[in-house]
Amino acid sequence: MSVTAATGADIDSWAAMRQALWPDTPPDEHRAEIAAQLNRPDDTINLIVRLADGTPAGFAEASIRHDHVNGCNTSPVGFVEGIYVAPQYRRMGLARQLLASIETWVRQRGCSELASDALLDNTISQQMHHALGFAETSRVVYFRKALD
Repeated sequence: MSVTAATGADIDSWAAMRQALWPDTPPDEHRAEIAAQLNRPDDTINLIVRLADGTPAGFAEASIRHDHVNGCNTSPVGFVEGIYVAPQYRRMGLARQLLASIETWVRQRGCSELASDALLDNTISQQMHHALGFAETSRVVYFRKALD
């Protein structure tokens, strides 16, 4: 297995995996976001993890955030924007490999903290974060009231 930086050649498989992670986002929006991220190599890292035969099995996206990040004490902070491993390849250490590459990249940019988030009902993601050494810092429910 190997972790490499995502390139333009990975757009199709990367977009398909993004669609699996974030199914409510239209496919063309995924492609536009990928294009934007590939044009910002200083502030983002985009990784693909491949099996020994080259099959893309997962991806991770991370950024450096300069604004306040909930639960963190420093700035800037590395932030895992998304991490995904296809269900048939889970529990093989692929997410751990992706995260190790992100941690190296974040440290090289002078950050001492790495943050992430997960939806309250996404218990699989929460379990993965705990298994990868993240500590939960808070839970929140957002509210909205329309003013007509």
